[in-house]
Amino acid sequence: MEGPQNFKGMRILVVEDEDDIAQLIRFNLEEEGFLVTISGNGLDALSKLERNLPDAIILDLMLPGMGGVEILKKIRAKFDVPVVLVTARAGETDAVLGLEMGADDYVRKPFSPRELVARVKAVFRRKGTLRETATGSIERGGIEMDLSAHRVRVHGKEADLTLIEFKLLQLLMENSDMAFTRDRLLDRVWGREIYVSDRAVDVNIKRLRSKLGEEKERLETVRGVGYRFRG
Repeated sequence: MEGPQNFKGMRILVVEDEDDIAQLIRFNLEEEGFLVTISGNGLDALSKLERNLPDAIILDLMLPGMGGVEILKKIRAKFDVPVVLVTARAGETDAVLGLEMGADDYVRKPFSPRELVARVKAVFRRKGTLRETATGSIERGGIEMDLSAHRVRVHGKEADLTLIEFKLLQLLMENSDMAFTRDRLLDRVWGREIYVSDRAVDVNIKRLRSKLGEEKERLETVRGVGYRFRG
């Protein structure tokens, strides 16, 4: 049975050039516990993505300069992050193109803020990116995590993991096939209150691989990004 869903602290990048709409989206998302960053154009949005990958993106298709479809193309070339499109056009051509290029959902202006928030939550549920309470188990291939007992077995043999290694593996397995930057792993595993070099991520991934034995190849290095778990 799944634990309660927890959106608190999950980060959303809102790419919207109309400030009143951006602030309305921010207000409604923050009411639900999300952390919101706003970007008014494509270049700024891509720069923010490179520095700190969010948990999801709300992307307006009608932007000055680089359009939303082009931004989405660049996002999908490097990152596996949920994207909800916002379009003001009457036709569905751009929205359908966006979905074909890898967007997860879309809403049309004018939209209800509650509808947009609901769609973001639905995307998280479908993508399996919600942080859950430590109950139940996760199983991918030959690796089984018992979250309540804090145990990991690889092909039936118990693996002795440190707390950090356990949290790293849990995050990556819960979000299998999603690439995480080192900064994002630091935020989600070590926490923002503690300063740790991103070298700590590499060291712990190396140790984790050594403890996963024949399943170690599932912890993949994503060149120029960070790491992901191949589900």
